[in-house]
Amino acid sequence: MRIVKVETFLVPPRWLFVRIETDTGVVGWGEATCEGHSETVRTAVAQFAEVLLQSDPLRIEDHWQVMTKAGFYRGGPILASAVSGIDQALWDIAGKHLGVPVHQLLGGHVRDRIRVYGWVGGDDPNEVKDHILEQLEAGLTAVKMNASGKMGRLGTVAEIDGVVARVAAAREVLGEHRDVAVDFHGRFTLANTRRVAPLLEPLRPFFLEEPVVPENSHLIGELARSTSIPVSTGERLYSRQEFLPVLQAGIAVAQPDLSHAGGISEVRRIASLAEVFDVQLAPHCPLGPLALAACLQVGFATPNFLIQEQSIGIHYNQGAEVLDYVLDKTPLQFVDGHIERLTGPGLGIEIDENAVRVADKLEHQWRSPLWRHADGSHAEW
Repeated sequence: MRIVKVETFLVPPRWLFVRIETDTGVVGWGEATCEGHSETVRTAVAQFAEVLLQSDPLRIEDHWQVMTKAGFYRGGPILASAVSGIDQALWDIAGKHLGVPVHQLLGGHVRDRIRVYGWVGGDDPNEVKDHILEQLEAGLTAVKMNASGKMGRLGTVAEIDGVVARVAAAREVLGEHRDVAVDFHGRFTLANTRRVAPLLEPLRPFFLEEPVVPENSHLIGELARSTSIPVSTGERLYSRQEFLPVLQAGIAVAQPDLSHAGGISEVRRIASLAEVFDVQLAPHCPLGPLALAACLQVGFATPNFLIQEQSIGIHYNQGAEVLDYVLDKTPLQFVDGHIERLTGPGLGIEIDENAVRVADKLEHQWRSPLWRHADGSHAEW
């Protein structure tokens, strides 16, 4: 079996799909989305295709090693996202070729279902309760919300009280048996985070996500040591090497993104490394169906897997939804706040290739919002 074609599809709302075709007719799909920069990733995938064509798709590890190490300049979100989408597609091919789901190739399942959570906003205090009720009606038992919208470098009393009020509103709706995670989204300085975290402790958030920007990961241990709330990070870390310092610093939850952090191959290794530090895995995934399926395949075979993010109904999804690109929506349905074990071969979902090809012609260009502080300087989104 040989690889004969590598294609990419830039589809709404902001995703980049990878399709790899073999000479036996087996086709694998992956997701190489890098939000706001997917056109650049598309070029990187085309460059990697130069060494993939006419090669054996089942040599997944060798391909991963070559793509990540054969270039003198390595790493970063663009190259890592390109590798991620290709890696997912190669695992999809391997599973389809052998007639088994990817988690079977990773050692078999250690759980029968995976708990999932949905996003409920948080920038606007008026939206929190209504959005949580919508997620509960959809069958979820856990949600995640932003701690705030634009946040000052040292928040005002009103800004800080607003964070507490919104999380308190969420706790009131959720009660004692459901969970809310709070995403600081890198919008807070360390000093601001340390002021807010103690005020949230009585509300017992599931975890506090990305309390500092990733380039300040060397500071995250100060927060982890100062609060009883589990601290999480990782959506903007792209390798085991980048995760090691935050694991050593005392985070409780690692959140690699399977479309950014080297795909199934590398995230599986990040999960094993996290287990050494008694850290749970909760992959970042506000993305499309292929990224979600790849996350689930890892989760079914990973002992220290906590919960899975998913973006069905998320406000980012304008112009298309997660399930719009799959032929059979049943495998990704929620059952009592979970997704049941995927049993189909490969990634376990069937992509609607016609829908993908039509969507690619729309030429979407999603970009991150540009925020500024009152003084005109850049503010973290």
